[in-house]
Amino acid sequence: MPQLLLLFWLNIFHPFYVSVTEIVHHKNTGNVQVSVRVFFDDFEKALENKYKKKVNILKPSNREELEALITLYIKNHLKIKVNGKVLDLKFQGYEIEEDAAWCYFETPKVKVIKELYVENDILFEQHSSQSNMIHAIVDGKRKSTKLDNPKKEVNFIFLSN
Repeated sequence: MPQLLLLFWLNIFHPFYVSVTEIVHHKNTGNVQVSVRVFFDDFEKALENKYKKKVNILKPSNREELEALITLYIKNHLKIKVNGKVLDLKFQGYEIEEDAAWCYFETPKVKVIKELYVENDILFEQHSSQSNMIHAIVDGKRKSTKLDNPKKEVNFIFLSN
């Protein structure tokens, strides 16, 4: 009976596996900002499993090394194409908010986005029930979807006025 209670408690504490990726195009500057929110405990496990290194996101012993691992992992699990061209994600940093890590990226300037393709399998190797929310905001228009493991691709079309 105590084991059953423990399992129930663990499910309440961290009952689902979800990440949120937001892609925002600023038409006036051409900047594309990408932010990825993941539960930091799941992210630590994914980094440790993938790169065979002990990871502590809250108190890293070597922040530069940790940021390099974060960058490598995200770039391997998040691909963004605009109008058929792959965007290069440039790591800007990360911060902790409650139980989540927000990882920030920027891409080279883009004048117009008509088609936005996203491939996102962040943490899919960790959890078969992983879901990844995608929010794309282009020229003030917001489109969103949820990708449930193993579905990892979405294509948004933005029609200009």
